[in-house]
Amino acid sequence: MTTLTDGLPIPKSISSLVLSTNRGQAKLSEFLGHQLVIYFYPKDDTPGCTIEGKEFSARHSDFLSADTQIIGVSRDSLASHERFIAKHGLSIILVADTSESMCKAFGVIKEKNMYGKKVMGIERSTFLLDAHGVLRRSWRGVKVPGHVDEVLAVARG
Repeated sequence: MTTLTDGLPIPKSISSLVLSTNRGQAKLSEFLGHQLVIYFYPKDDTPGCTIEGKEFSARHSDFLSADTQIIGVSRDSLASHERFIAKHGLSIILVADTSESMCKAFGVIKEKNMYGKKVMGIERSTFLLDAHGVLRRSWRGVKVPGHVDEVLAVARG
């Protein structure tokens, strides 16, 4: 795992990762040239993740107006993402990180307590990169209410 620091470029090893998205395969670096929001969420079609995905989709045009792309990342499969997108009318790109390469690169896999049992899962986290791949801001342990508006405010500068 690489330590990412606000104000520093993300390592080339991360920007060269090949992503499986609901719109085909792409390297993370292909999203640069614009600001980029990468948000990590635990699981498709669960309450908090659904609210977050719907809020990012509802504000998608506002992010685009701020020259900012959005991608959501979870360990779910592309088929799960397709169902999630169709069911909730999401407009954002979702990455199927079934190998956990993105999750590990961004350090979002954490020990969690689910129903009294310790499991490894995604800590809800968001990262804002500038057009050159510099990490402008990171949010870890995100609480969904108000988060999308906060990210948009930072993206707008």
